[in-house]
Amino acid sequence: MRFAASVLALILVATTVAEANAPYRSLRPVARQDVFPVALPSFAPARSLRPVIRPQTFANVSAPRKKLPGVKGVARNASSTKVGRICKDRDLQGTLVGRVPGKLAGCGVRDAVKLYSVNGIALSTPAVMECDAARALKSWVERGMEPAVGRTGGGVVKLGVAAGYSCRTRNHRPGAKISEHGKGRAIDFSRFHLKNGDQISVLNDWGKGKYGRILKKMHRSACGPFGTVLGPNSDRAHRDHFHFDIAKHRGGPYCR
Repeated sequence: MRFAASVLALILVATTVAEANAPYRSLRPVARQDVFPVALPSFAPARSLRPVIRPQTFANVSAPRKKLPGVKGVARNASSTKVGRICKDRDLQGTLVGRVPGKLAGCGVRDAVKLYSVNGIALSTPAVMECDAARALKSWVERGMEPAVGRTGGGVVKLGVAAGYSCRTRNHRPGAKISEHGKGRAIDFSRFHLKNGDQISVLNDWGKGKYGRILKKMHRSACGPFGTVLGPNSDRAHRDHFHFDIAKHRGGPYCR
């Protein structure tokens, strides 16, 4: 009995202590807020990062073209309207013409130029010719024409062109050979304009006074730079002009 009473007393004491330490409210588990947000913030942008076309702010730069074997640059027969140095000589001013086809067999120029001035002296009409003819003309102007005129009238400022390139036969005769004019190898002059306004005319001044003597010096000095030189003493067809061409003759220059 005593043992049972002792056990009961201990149970009562333990129960009393437990009730004293019990919380005022029930210790049912309460849902706690998560320490971290349920959904982490997304680092992806709200919109697609597709590239947006921006205004062109830089000039387009083309990659350098590679030269293909055997391919040269611009065709040499390409024409140009820009007046400048031609035939690799700054004293010859004109434009590039290129290939000039002929209507008659034997006519035409392979690499033609249109000459506007020689040594600063203008041509009254730009003349189409090949470079060899242009260089011969320059040689005559420097060594023949200018020394012949000297300071007379202030010097020559313009060359009066009577004919340049023309696809035709010699003296326009049917069945005759093609003229050097039809090959871009000839040029004709009828007069020479001086700075003071005077003109030295082949038709009017040949064999007359000071201007006549100047014309004879011009004619004589052209024999050498040109292969053919014809003037009033050659025939009636040349009574009013000088004919110069670069044809080659077996016996040397032909000058009349």
